[in-house]
Amino acid sequence: MSAVKKIAVLTSGGDSQGMNAAVRAVVRSALYYGIEVFGIQRGYQGLLNKEIRSMDLRSVGDIIQRGGTILQSARCKEFMTAEGQQKGADILREYGIDGLVVIGGDGSYQGANKLSKLGIKTMCLPGTIDNDIAFTDFTIGFDTAVGIVVDAVNKLRDTMSSHERSSIVEVMGRHCGDIALYAGLASGAETILVPEVPFSIDDVANRMKDNFEHGKRHSIVIVAEGVGRGEDIAKGITERVDVDARVTVLGHIQRGGCPTHNDRVLGSRLGDYAVRMLMEGESGKSCGVIKGELVMTDIDTVVNTKKAFDMELYELALRLSK
Repeated sequence: MSAVKKIAVLTSGGDSQGMNAAVRAVVRSALYYGIEVFGIQRGYQGLLNKEIRSMDLRSVGDIIQRGGTILQSARCKEFMTAEGQQKGADILREYGIDGLVVIGGDGSYQGANKLSKLGIKTMCLPGTIDNDIAFTDFTIGFDTAVGIVVDAVNKLRDTMSSHERSSIVEVMGRHCGDIALYAGLASGAETILVPEVPFSIDDVANRMKDNFEHGKRHSIVIVAEGVGRGEDIAKGITERVDVDARVTVLGHIQRGGCPTHNDRVLGSRLGDYAVRMLMEGESGKSCGVIKGELVMTDIDTVVNTKKAFDMELYELALRLSK
């Protein structure tokens, strides 16, 4: 017998490709098991505004391939307060909703954790392109974002090679350098700058100078935004080396577009898993995938753990770029 009869799903924080696949999985899995399901528009703000609607099979038809989130997202300062959190829990009870699936990043997890402590059964899915949620190998949207960066670098390399220029590519990643790391390795970038690894602009410039002395006439430097502005990195390089460096800031383009098959599958697996775990009475958990296996971890633990940076992969990228 299911521990929940009515559940709701919301997306919060920055959107990521594959969120719609996760929403679709939550809705269709819930209906498959005879559970009534609601969609909450505009995240926690929509919850406080009672933007809650019943979902059926057709509500999530033709969305698995779409980027963004059909439930939309919004920031909500009121929900950061104890009063706002209590109001949200009371509204869920008013609607008879006894389970909630939250899809988002760290801030979204914090909100779900508060609701859990107020007696609402909650499950979190890691929906963020940054891949900065602990206890899951990958987050929903990360694979697509990396592919977008790699595609952009491929195009930039063509024109940089033609004009013998160097390209500084600034990518997202305020606290986590995974997009820069994976995209840099996949695209053969000469230098990858991430928040987790200290660097010297002198070393970056000398590395570029050494490449030029060995006949190379263009290079790609990928910079995670948490390191600093691409413009500042370019200025530091050109002050030390006689190169023509151009800056490209990819910005929010990294969040758009159709999700890859990996993100669609990941979102689908996690959405279904969250529903089944709620049915079993689980609450206050984050769902993830580690080495291909579905796992659950206490939200408390997840939000208080910084995801480990893959230094082995970083050192591989360093070796291969010489």
